[in-house]
Amino acid sequence: MDLNSKEIQLQYEGFLQTPLLWKSKEIFGLEQLNLPKKQVTIFEGNIQKNLRLGKRVERFVYNELNQYEAITILKENIQIQDGNTTIGEIDCLLKQWKKPIHLEIVYKFYLYDKTVGSTELEHWIGPNRKDSLVKKLTKLKEKQLPLLFKPQTKPSLEKLKICVNEIKQLVYFKAQLFIPYQQQYSTFKLINNNCINGFYINFQELSQFSECKFYIPTKVNWLQEIKTQVNWVSFKKFKLAIELFIQSKTSPLCWMKQPNGKIYKIFIVWWS
Repeated sequence: MDLNSKEIQLQYEGFLQTPLLWKSKEIFGLEQLNLPKKQVTIFEGNIQKNLRLGKRVERFVYNELNQYEAITILKENIQIQDGNTTIGEIDCLLKQWKKPIHLEIVYKFYLYDKTVGSTELEHWIGPNRKDSLVKKLTKLKEKQLPLLFKPQTKPSLEKLKICVNEIKQLVYFKAQLFIPYQQQYSTFKLINNNCINGFYINFQELSQFSECKFYIPTKVNWLQEIKTQVNWVSFKKFKLAIELFIQSKTSPLCWMKQPNGKIYKIFIVWWS
């Protein structure tokens, strides 16, 4: 297995180990696809080197679904056209126990910021404050799932010989969550607390970790579980590298190793 294939396998394993963001139907009435636990498998697909994280995750999901005898993937990434205009994309149509399912796939990184919104769900935002959990849930509910019922989708369904009224709509929504350093032991009512994967600090707070060593994974490797055998750098070198991210208003995900050997995933944010 070459280096790139090893990296992809580690990303795939990290994806598999990421829990679903919620388990019941409490969140926006959206129901998750619950898969029985299976042994970690080998990722057998091809990934182009520059394939972005969201599309990479879709490839991982299809690989995972193919491990289940009860599931048959009918079609992936169905572009819905209105003349020459693409009005949207359906992530996946599949059959589970011979019943048709429309599945939308989401994998996100959210940080808990109490200053945003007024409810628990509204407090979860993207690392650069452009994205939010509520925005994504609203898009799923109002745009992505209703696409199935548009007249422009009908020809795709007819080709697959499935009736729109028989299709169940599910999401497969996984996430890694990060909470403020000072609130590390908080618990939340609506989301799956097993998704909490680390903490975040503002760049100004970094000096309290001057005895630690650091590693900055590439964005596609944000999926990976922490590895110990990487090129850890000193605080001084790390701070210089991070300054460039902060200047461009980008919050990177980093790995931090404390002097006692404990390792954490952390975001360094440019905002406070």
